[in-house]
Amino acid sequence: MRYSQYLLSTLKETPADAEVVSHQLMMRAGMIRKVAAGIYSYLPLGLRSIRKVEQIVREEMNRAGAIELLMPMVVPAELWQESGRWEQYGKELLRIKDRKDSAFCLGPTHEEVITDIVRREVRSYRQLPLNLYQIQSKFRDEIRPRFGLMRGREFIMKDAYSFDVDEAGADVVYEKMYQAYRRIFERCGLRFRAVEADTGNIGGSSSHEFMVLADSGEDAIVSCDSCEYAANVEKAEVCDPQAEAPTPTQTLQKVATPARRTIEEVAEFLKARPEQLIKTLIVQTDAEETVAVLLRGDRELNDIKLCRLLGCNAVELASEELVKQVTGAPTGFAGPVGLKARVLADFEVRSMVDAITGANELDAHYTGVACGRDFAVEAFADLREAVAGDPCPRCSGKLEIWRGIEVGHVFKLGTKYSTALDASFLDAQGQEQVLFMGCYGIGIGRTVAAAIEQNHDANGIIFPMPLAPFQVIVTMVNPNDEPVNQAAVALYEELLELGIEVLLDDRDERPGSKFKDADLLGIPLRVTVGARGLKESSLELQERRSGQREMIPVAEVGAVVVERVRQALSA
Repeated sequence: MRYSQYLLSTLKETPADAEVVSHQLMMRAGMIRKVAAGIYSYLPLGLRSIRKVEQIVREEMNRAGAIELLMPMVVPAELWQESGRWEQYGKELLRIKDRKDSAFCLGPTHEEVITDIVRREVRSYRQLPLNLYQIQSKFRDEIRPRFGLMRGREFIMKDAYSFDVDEAGADVVYEKMYQAYRRIFERCGLRFRAVEADTGNIGGSSSHEFMVLADSGEDAIVSCDSCEYAANVEKAEVCDPQAEAPTPTQTLQKVATPARRTIEEVAEFLKARPEQLIKTLIVQTDAEETVAVLLRGDRELNDIKLCRLLGCNAVELASEELVKQVTGAPTGFAGPVGLKARVLADFEVRSMVDAITGANELDAHYTGVACGRDFAVEAFADLREAVAGDPCPRCSGKLEIWRGIEVGHVFKLGTKYSTALDASFLDAQGQEQVLFMGCYGIGIGRTVAAAIEQNHDANGIIFPMPLAPFQVIVTMVNPNDEPVNQAAVALYEELLELGIEVLLDDRDERPGSKFKDADLLGIPLRVTVGARGLKESSLELQERRSGQREMIPVAEVGAVVVERVRQALSA
């Protein structure tokens, strides 16, 4: 492709509304253009990278035994009402009506549609297992779309859905898809972690997220420094230390702490460390149950773990009024001693003695507090967020904290949707059984954006070879110089013949401007054709990632480029 004939306009300035690197660079490199908030056009350069991801995904899905189909983006309300998600999903579900006043939605995901297809087409166990996938646009009406393709409203997604006769069969397919996902992101040339995750509003029994590691990642994840254990912080397990409580050396004593409410303020005032305090949080569930939760002073509550323990969907900190009603004191002075409420505690609290807690009285705290002696706990559990240095729950290693960008998610759905939509089959004995399901999603555009977040420098994008829109850019220094023009065109045509994806920069622009654009676009290899090199019968080959330059004899450039591309794709 000749640059002069291509729809490719780079921007020197970063758009004001582009907050993260991938959004900035995709706009500047002419890969995408904004149509509306969270909605983008994929321009030719961006679409090439999108298609690269799609091709890798298709190959690995087919290899894993999945079959491609295509479902509509517009879905009738009746299907979502059958599953119960029409009311549950919230405002992210864009609901619309047609001219007959019939209700529809723009599909954010397709569990209902695929289950409807299968319940109509599959009747016998002989038709199972079945794994179906599509690559299609989705729409989620995000309250605050941002970060370009990282959190858009309309986006391209690969979603697959498996159907099996029983849970054991579903587990087999889940493992196949898990391994397929690993191969996909390895082939994309990305550094990633597969982490245990919460199932969220998709539902199901268990799930894994595939996270591309990047400093700009929205999600915090933990991984072991010795084994393959990794999890989203929402899911990360913290081991029960099972430590015996030491013998208390202090007696319970109430002390004045005027206007000291926070952990830091109380610790400083009493010349203690935050880890010597017991934090008492008064929370309320979505069922309006009030519970006191105890944590070590320097720890943070993990809401999802607490919800799991309580069997509720959501918890929130109690209002000032409710805190005063439960404890008799304003927020900041709650404590477990003498508290008449249901008390739950993190594992670490069990072994705390000589601790400091609120006294359920304005401007007062207790010192010398010992768990078990001075207050009782209904249940101890893993209720806190994991932190770097925590023991791994799988081996003797330690946990590390990373930032990650979610690009894929696999779920074990079980029978949630098949039961709701009455999707069943006849087993070998002629008995009707409910189908077991799994679902597996990959954000196609988000994968490209995540690759850029992970691979860039001050000059622009540094594409991994598998995702690069072009593998090589041939830059002619002066297209008006006949020998330079002829040599560049000859190399361009040779590379095309050799099967290389090549962009010929034949624009009549200053060399410095061309080199800046080449760096911005992130094409892995650049061959510069100039009069100076031609005098020595050689051309300059530069690698975008390392910046390494070398002069290659003109006759050998084609073969060298082919080998470099081959090596990069097989790495």
